Amino acid sequence: MAESTVFVTVGTTKFDLLIKTLCQPEVLSLLEYMKYTRILMQIGKGEYIPKIEDKKIGITLEYYTLKKSIAADMQQASLVISHAGAGSIFESLNAKKQLLVVVNEMLMDNHQLELAQHLAKEGYLIYTTCEYLKETLAGIDFSNLKPYVPGNPKGITDYLDKQFGFK
Repeated sequence: MAESTVFVTVGTTKFDLLIKTLCQPEVLSLLEYMKYTRILMQIGKGEYIPKIEDKKIGITLEYYTLKKSIAADMQQASLVISHAGAGSIFESLNAKKQLLVVVNEMLMDNHQLELAQHLAKEGYLIYTTCEYLKETLAGIDFSNLKPYVPGNPKGITDYLDKQFGFK
């Protein structure tokens, strides 16, 4: 049977609540039920060390803190679960991965929530919070999402050239 990987990223931040939530036995069991066999977590600057406490759960769990590039890990994943940082979101979308974004509600002035809401409204991703992660996973349906096509920067560069008198 081919390995089906969930790649989890918190970027360079600390988002222990997401990692702890994903390590709950009921969430791990649900991911196993969904036919995932491996979870690879990039935990950033977090202090919580991921572990599977219920030995009956047949899913492999691996983690690391930071590395130069997560592109290869993302490419190998069947599903990406990401914090709502713009860099991680757009890297996932450009890699054409099924993407579930988990918003960190502890952040002040939460522009990440606005970004996740906007991209979900446009049909590119699904988002949730740690509180509703299990329920979201249980009912998740990626079939209605559309592929992300990066914008053409020519329009903005033409605008800026005109504003600064280059054209």
